[in-house]
Amino acid sequence: MRGALGSPRLLLRRLREVMVEPVSAQERLDRIVVVIASNMVAEVCSVYVLRIDGTLELYATEGLNPGAVHHTTMRLGEGIVGTIARDAEPLALSDVQQHPAFSYKPETGEEIYNSFLGVPILRAGNTLGVLVVQNRAHRVYNEEEIEALQTTAMILAEMIASGELQALAKPGADIAVRRSLHLHGVALADGVGLGHAVLHEPRVVVKDIIADDTQSELTRIDEGIATVRETIDRLVERGDIAHSGEHRDVLETVRMFANDQGWVRRVREVVMTGLTAEAAVKRVQSDLRARMLRQTDPYLRDRLHDLDELSDRLLHALTGEQFGVAREDIPENAVLIARSMGPAALLDYDRSRLRGLVLEEGGAASHIAIVARALGIPAVSEIPGITSLVEAGDAIVVDGSAADVQVRPQPDVESAYAEKARLRARRQEQYRSLRDLPAATLDGESISLNLNAGLLVDLPHVAETNADGVGLFRTELQFMIAERMPSTSEQETLYRQVLDQLSGAPVTFRTLDIGGDKVLPYMQVVDEENPALGWRAIRIGLDRPGLLRAQIRALLRACGGRAFKIMFPMVATVEEFVRARAIVTRELVYLRKLGHVEPSSISVGVMVEVPSLVFQIDELVRVADFLSVGSNDLMQFLFAADRDNRQVADRFDPLSAPMLRALKTIHDSASAAGKPVTLCGEIGGRPLEAMALIGLGYRSFSMSPASVGPVKAMLLSLDSAAIAAEIDRLLTMAGDRGTLRQQLAGFAAARGIPV
Repeated sequence: MRGALGSPRLLLRRLREVMVEPVSAQERLDRIVVVIASNMVAEVCSVYVLRIDGTLELYATEGLNPGAVHHTTMRLGEGIVGTIARDAEPLALSDVQQHPAFSYKPETGEEIYNSFLGVPILRAGNTLGVLVVQNRAHRVYNEEEIEALQTTAMILAEMIASGELQALAKPGADIAVRRSLHLHGVALADGVGLGHAVLHEPRVVVKDIIADDTQSELTRIDEGIATVRETIDRLVERGDIAHSGEHRDVLETVRMFANDQGWVRRVREVVMTGLTAEAAVKRVQSDLRARMLRQTDPYLRDRLHDLDELSDRLLHALTGEQFGVAREDIPENAVLIARSMGPAALLDYDRSRLRGLVLEEGGAASHIAIVARALGIPAVSEIPGITSLVEAGDAIVVDGSAADVQVRPQPDVESAYAEKARLRARRQEQYRSLRDLPAATLDGESISLNLNAGLLVDLPHVAETNADGVGLFRTELQFMIAERMPSTSEQETLYRQVLDQLSGAPVTFRTLDIGGDKVLPYMQVVDEENPALGWRAIRIGLDRPGLLRAQIRALLRACGGRAFKIMFPMVATVEEFVRARAIVTRELVYLRKLGHVEPSSISVGVMVEVPSLVFQIDELVRVADFLSVGSNDLMQFLFAADRDNRQVADRFDPLSAPMLRALKTIHDSASAAGKPVTLCGEIGGRPLEAMALIGLGYRSFSMSPASVGPVKAMLLSLDSAAIAAEIDRLLTMAGDRGTLRQQLAGFAAARGIPV
């Protein structure tokens, strides 16, 4: 190296010697700053550590007043050091006192020093502190010196993360690496879970930071990159991505980065500074994370996930560690942490050991959410960077009701959530006490309570809740968790098992609702601008009738001698339904010819979830045997508001006059034609919304198992005639009100109805 800088490799070797010396944490830190100052030919070297309260504290110095150690502090953004910590960017100045952010700390004695070089101490993109060198002379620090100090800061980051410096912290001034975090996201599955973090894709812990042989490390990097490229190519070409829950477009982007020569060159440059291959990858990953976490451009922030994916794959290739946790190694009270997951991956885990799930990605309507609800696992999604913010074994609280996640909670916070979990358990016990009571209102109106399901694991809940049956069986889940297209016989086996387990309780099968966000890993992905409005569900079935015929044939065979109830999703016109029903008729004729036992009864219905059907409802009820309202999609399409888009998902209320009027139109037309109508969207499982629906005339709902108790408790206290009159009054007087929620809540409160 040129200039005043000594050999970076010599610096790293000296630091490695210091790291293994049998001394106290303060002594080790004091020796480290002396070694750095000597190698950088600097008159000052200081280490500032970020505390739990968001301030930076001087932990060690060579050259400044020793009495300032553990006494000098500054806020994030305060002074030059605070600016570096806030922005996570190095700063080199030849005249520091002229910088507008300069903040003078008289107790340090730093006023005699003019040149300044500071770098953030980063780990996984998160700032843990700042490392600084200073000189009296007005000198310019070159890129090589900045690079050397950044590499040195990585060693300090691991020392801080190890917890070794925690013993030096004053009471109430814990270092930030172990600070408690309160994070808010999107609720996927209700409930409260307390446990310890298990990374779905465990992070590689780099133990050897300093290289003995740079050339061999460069060779390892080249070999690791080649392995990763080959693995990704194989996954993309085979489409074998169901198990890991990745989508093809994600893998395509990761493949692009894996072949990016700029990224590879940067990793090789860091190896040349004296780091091992693993440490170099970690260093580049952390630097990029720090930069991209502070971007406001959504596209650039999304690329952070792709770079993390690439870095993690390369680290696993270098170490030979498994890219995923061994299922048999999962501990008791596990809270799974992942960027994203598919339903198959979650089902691989031992349910009895899971206490919660936290994801970076995954909407409330995603299939991982459906499976989490089916398994009764509290789950929260849309928590940016959660896979980097936690360490394996960290205490975690998941509140699926409030969409909150507590990482490393304080004892009083953890106790409060434990009490909340106990209260919830007692409340569930109270709901269970209602199990054998008839689901009827105070004035004697019977309400049919059914469950939404899609997996065999859902079915025991029917008996547990004393539900009337399954109002919606999502057949696509079998296809989504499989690594290849299920055969007709495999489908028939599943449907027969469902019917056998329900022992005569009614079940309504919905045909494949795929497309949009429901991608089958073994089917070609169609690139669409608006997939929710595109080629999905019945549209695929009618365009690929072989797929639909095979499913209907499997259902008819499974239902031999039993009631057959089937409904078609995403129907937009009566003509589409008529075409789909004709396929059922043809398959029935075919089975008769082969001598198969016919179903004892046949009912063919339609999901009302596309607003166009509301304006064809009178024609529809003449050809359909029953209707089932999919309120999730109906509301999404009615208000043109993507339910997975956090900016608009909560903008409109299902208890608004437009939505309630649409639901009333559907019910009234079905009732006039003498056709049954069930509501199977999420609003049917919320007590206040269910109360309003009863007021509209609905008498059949399908919901998650956890919703049965609260809804039954509500209707047992409800006079259906009174709520019907109130709904009529409110809709007549709605005017320009955005929602009727407040008025309906007041109605319930005045009558002691638990909602």
